[in-house]
Amino acid sequence: MSVKRIFFKVTLAIIAVTALVAVGTAVSAGTRNYTLGVGGSAEKAEWTQVAKDVKKDGINLKIIQVNDYTTANPATEDGSFDLNAFQHTAFLNDWNKSHNGDLVSVGYTYISPFGLYSKKIHSYKDLKDGNIIAVPNDPTNEGRALQLLDAIGVIKLKSNAPATPTLKDIKTYVKKITIKPIQGDQEVVAMPDVTAACINTNFVIDQLHQTPKDALYVDTDHGSKVNNIYKNILVTKKSKVKNADFKKLINAYQSNKVAKIIKKEGDIPAWNLK
Repeated sequence: MSVKRIFFKVTLAIIAVTALVAVGTAVSAGTRNYTLGVGGSAEKAEWTQVAKDVKKDGINLKIIQVNDYTTANPATEDGSFDLNAFQHTAFLNDWNKSHNGDLVSVGYTYISPFGLYSKKIHSYKDLKDGNIIAVPNDPTNEGRALQLLDAIGVIKLKSNAPATPTLKDIKTYVKKITIKPIQGDQEVVAMPDVTAACINTNFVIDQLHQTPKDALYVDTDHGSKVNNIYKNILVTKKSKVKNADFKKLINAYQSNKVAKIIKKEGDIPAWNLK
């Protein structure tokens, strides 16, 4: 084979490889990669659907599940995660305040039902003077419990009570009850010693072996009485919140497809809760 022919074939090979590299570069350049931290398998299932739906828009969403509530916000703050989805606004506000954080909401995702449960009475209307009601002792969930008790007419909160009220914000005990703050994961254990308890749904399912359908009252059945701070949110850094792709992500999440997944997990789509 002549040197000229060999040179010609090598030249063609170089051109072909160069073309392939150029095409590969163009494809990767058209794809934007983001990392999302989620707090559980339910959220992972929801966002996996979103990831599939936004691929056509050139968005590649990598989903990482974390097993606690302490990892995702620091990772989002330092840029390890572009976004996270595991918390409601009340939790985020408290975290930002405690850690001098700069995280903000992109939009609403879902809300978990929060209810009043009892092994001793069959209706919240049966509550009377002298009864004891357990509430979670963490600030955000205690506040939600007090708003629930206000909604059913057991107490009356002050008109200027904050979004996450405390016992100090009770104006009147309509029923002369005792409110007993207890660690959230111990409320079910304490139920024989109280008349009723305001319990998070995860403990209702895992420990009480019931569902929100068994509650005396569920706040999400009366959406107008649930403060928006208890709706879960998609979160990112303030400096990134105007990213157009993040708007596409929340729009893809707030869809009928994802709503079906949310409801299957026992939660409620938060974006149109009324």
